[in-house]
Amino acid sequence: MINTEKLNSEFEELAEQFPEVKLPPNCFSFMKGEYVDYESRTMLKIAFPVLSEYLNPAKSMQGGFITAAFDNVIGPLSYLSAKTTCVSLDIHTNYIRPVMEGDTLTITARVVYRGASTLHISAEAVNSKNKLAATCTSHLMIVKKG
Repeated sequence: MINTEKLNSEFEELAEQFPEVKLPPNCFSFMKGEYVDYESRTMLKIAFPVLSEYLNPAKSMQGGFITAAFDNVIGPLSYLSAKTTCVSLDIHTNYIRPVMEGDTLTITARVVYRGASTLHISAEAVNSKNKLAATCTSHLMIVKKG
């Protein structure tokens, strides 16, 4: 279960340090993400409803929106993990099965490696039946303040 107090305090700490950074960003709000679980600096789980606006012509969630959902979990986790801003160097998504309108895509991202200048984060997305829908990895550069 989510530790909202810990997550909110860590987000507030970042907001004080980086007042120019809008958390959550508009793209997160647009996708209507809901925090599900959080382990300080190491894991973040967020659920996204699959809305008609996200569908491709086959009426499943478009791959770009699936990757955007991954990015909307990996991005905040990278900030929380590094305690500073980060920049994506790459993001790789593998699609396993379609996710249909009305379903929920739940993404769990974990920090695999946190170095002095880079992070490696891995994530999995499941549908509401807990079936693997997609996987993702991303490398991010830690931006030093000052």
